[in-house]
Amino acid sequence: MTEVISLFPSPTTAANIVDNQRTGIVIVDELLNVAYLNPAAENLLTRSREQTIGLPVGELLQADDNFVQTLNRALLDFQSVTVRKLHITLADRSRLILDVSATPLTEKSALLLELQPLDAQLRFSRDDQLASQQETSLQLIRGLAHEVKNPLGGIRGAAQLLERELPSEQLREYTGIILGEVDRLRSLVDRMMRLRSTPRFQECNVHEVLERVLTLAGVEFTTTTMIRDYDPSLPLLIADRDQLLQAFLNVVRNACQALAGTAHPTVSIRTRIARQVTVGRYRHRSAIRIDIEDNGPGVNPELAERIFFPMISGRPEGTGLGLALTQTIITDHSGIIECTSRPGQTVFTIQLPTSQPQVSRPVVDLS
Repeated sequence: MTEVISLFPSPTTAANIVDNQRTGIVIVDELLNVAYLNPAAENLLTRSREQTIGLPVGELLQADDNFVQTLNRALLDFQSVTVRKLHITLADRSRLILDVSATPLTEKSALLLELQPLDAQLRFSRDDQLASQQETSLQLIRGLAHEVKNPLGGIRGAAQLLERELPSEQLREYTGIILGEVDRLRSLVDRMMRLRSTPRFQECNVHEVLERVLTLAGVEFTTTTMIRDYDPSLPLLIADRDQLLQAFLNVVRNACQALAGTAHPTVSIRTRIARQVTVGRYRHRSAIRIDIEDNGPGVNPELAERIFFPMISGRPEGTGLGLALTQTIITDHSGIIECTSRPGQTVFTIQLPTSQPQVSRPVVDLS
């Protein structure tokens, strides 16, 4: 970074500017080994700076020999180049498509690589659209629940009065069925009306919450193997512990239920730190990333784009409220939840900022 640093009044200024760029930046030396990553690149590639310094850039990006040869030519010819639509595989086996711009810093001694994910703008638009659609759905669901709850009380009261007047036990069985179904519907309506409640923020340890979730899930799903892959250096979260417990439990229970009847059912939970994370219109210096992965059959492709909507479920007996509630909780915590799925691997990724939006910088869209 010698030439870059010399352009600024001090090395600290240069480091601050590069570290706070939204674009992923990787600097490689004359041997095309990684010399530096900024936080945006760490987050994009899901690899820490400590893990990658000294690695060949081809290994970091899992790129083919043509890409490496292109960078070599850029270095030797002292010419900037751009590689379009580079397909890479990340450490967590997810895939990414990048445009990579390479700029020589000093003659034949270093290259600055700018990593631009092609789906970034599409993702921002999709997140905004999904948030708007979900809010509309929630308002509709809560309004419907309120309208249904009042007549349910009347039906239950009438059934109780009728039960007292019926002469035979056999007839009273029918009123018992009415009362049971009314109570089931009222429980469902109560859950629909509780889809949003204001979080009570306080410091909490995400691993303590996850351990409680795994304890509860382990009691219910005794044949499922639970694997922990925690980063012990994670900071505390400012969050509502009880709401996070409910959100994580919903995802873990869904994963365990999807594994029913499969060989070697396994759920893995990973925690990592992410830097310079943008969620919606806010940018956060740091966030905690939680990956909940199972080795089940995967999400039905027809439901993949709608699984977080209320009343959408992949199971006949499901209510379709669990993931809707989970997304609402994560959204209320200024976070984001996403799902990637294929047969044999489904991953729900949750990112929660360590601070709340009032202390984060809004992203200004100048387009």
